[in-house]
Amino acid sequence: MFLIKFMEAFGDKKGILKSIIKQIHEGADIEEVRDKLKEVMKDLKTSEIAEVEQELINEGIPREEIHKLCEIHLSLFKEKIEKEISLPDWHPVKILMKEHEKIEKAIKNGNIELLKKSEKHYLREENILFPYLEKHGIVEPPAIMWREHDKIREMEKEIFMGKKEKMKEFGEAIKSHFYKENRVLFPTAIDVLSNEEWKEIREQFDEIGYFAFESEKVATEMKKEFKEGIINFETGEIKIEEIEAILNSLPFDITFVDKDDTVKYFNQSKDRIFVRTKAIIGRKVQNCHPSKSVHIVNKIIDEFKKGKRNEASFWIDMNGRKILIRYFAVRRDGKYVGTIEVTQDITYIKKIEGEKRLLDWE
Repeated sequence: MFLIKFMEAFGDKKGILKSIIKQIHEGADIEEVRDKLKEVMKDLKTSEIAEVEQELINEGIPREEIHKLCEIHLSLFKEKIEKEISLPDWHPVKILMKEHEKIEKAIKNGNIELLKKSEKHYLREENILFPYLEKHGIVEPPAIMWREHDKIREMEKEIFMGKKEKMKEFGEAIKSHFYKENRVLFPTAIDVLSNEEWKEIREQFDEIGYFAFESEKVATEMKKEFKEGIINFETGEIKIEEIEAILNSLPFDITFVDKDDTVKYFNQSKDRIFVRTKAIIGRKVQNCHPSKSVHIVNKIIDEFKKGKRNEASFWIDMNGRKILIRYFAVRRDGKYVGTIEVTQDITYIKKIEGEKRLLDWE
């Protein structure tokens, strides 16, 4: 327990998770560590959990034990992973999840012919998605899923040989397997793989083919989304250089810090208030502030990550000007993706009174 307290002091969430899993492996009662597990897991990405499992395998814990622990993770952290994944139709994960629905429906309706064609689904995962994950050090989750694929194939053989009484057991196994992929494996893949890699995966998916989709339609959608130099949004599309010009034309300074507290971007507004240099890109935001204010930065980001707050505001007087500094939590589908700092000179705005309805240009 002292070791866990020590790691807590240094914010080592992965280390704490690793220590707790070892305790479970050594026979600790799951109820004794349940609350601590929940607390640690809420701040970890699925890819980080996968990394912990890989490290434990490397340290000698049998893969079968990690498989059992995976079941414990799912039962304990259903709230954390019960999030819908929003993806375009061309995306490989979107296709795999739709195929999950098709396979489950086929089992429910006893559609043996469709089940016989579904082998391509597992082949695409094993021969394309899994190798890409392994390149990023995510080895054990794919290995566990492949083991389950083989069990699924064994059960399918019995059903195809006429043992229809196996269908209920098969349906339960499929439901459990797809849940793990939808809620653990796929979010991990989305965390670690780049957009360019997903394009490559999609092209290789097309080579193997599909059992329940027309690939040509989806490929067209992919090409549309990836027109060179164009970014597609829900409300329209825009060129990259146009986006940059828009951001630099804003009458305030913005700086974006990603979910890992790394400075990723700042605009170059005409009359920048605080100095920003390209040297800060890739730097931890905590290192961009004087030590006396780091605790405030950490408190803001921590509250944003926990979902307790969405905005923090400050204002100061500087060289006879009134400066407003605001921090906003950036979320996508409810998930924290970073923090944006907006700094604005509001001296002129504070002086505004009455109304102005006409253009007074000479």
